[in-house]
Amino acid sequence: MQEDIIREEEQKMRRLRFIVDLAEAVLMQSSLTLREALDLMDQTKKAALALFPDKESVYDLIYLPRFRRIIDERFTIPGSLSGRN
Repeated sequence: MQEDIIREEEQKMRRLRFIVDLAEAVLMQSSLTLREALDLMDQTKKAALALFPDKESVYDLIYLPRFRRIIDERFTIPGSLSGRN
């Protein structure tokens, strides 16, 4: 039983890693508008929270800065989304 739980968690982690990697690749390589990029970031968060509903703070700590950095670099936003000046 414990092994099944561990296997399920590992599968969810692999799925999350795939989703995040794909979203990062699309953000870096596709010709998206800023709105589309922000929507993709939002949809990725929703997918992550569907897999791990109680881990929003972990998502915000680990993945949100990565997405913001990519968007900042792609769109050269004055003042940036990540709060850097």
